[in-house]
Amino acid sequence: MPILRAIARWLLAALLLVAGASHLTWGRRGYRIVVPDWAPRVTGLDKDAIVIASGAVEIMLGAALVALPGEKRRVGAAVAAFFVAVFPGNVHQWRTGRSAPLLRTDRARLIRLFLQPPLVAWALWSTRPDSRR
Repeated sequence: MPILRAIARWLLAALLLVAGASHLTWGRRGYRIVVPDWAPRVTGLDKDAIVIASGAVEIMLGAALVALPGEKRRVGAAVAAFFVAVFPGNVHQWRTGRSAPLLRTDRARLIRLFLQPPLVAWALWSTRPDSRR
């Protein structure tokens, strides 16, 4: 099982790195559209800065999953917390029907909501300590 969790952790890292890169480059404009209107008031950042910050966090978390194996449990908890933290934005996107990269239909946006809990579980499971026999 440890090898399976390691593979899952590397795949999660790749997902975060690609998602982060998309927030900083090709998807940046599309992601600004779906930032909830209340988020700038709460954070003090404009929508573009929120998109950039979330992309930078995704890249850092993805890199940490690979570069800090001794801290995998803490990094996994941080990744899970990040997935929980961005969930209100996903709900906002679904409720407003705003399109973003890869989420151009109501169905895709709804499915995305149901993918969030498995992402949290993936982060926690793939970074669990190896059990000793």
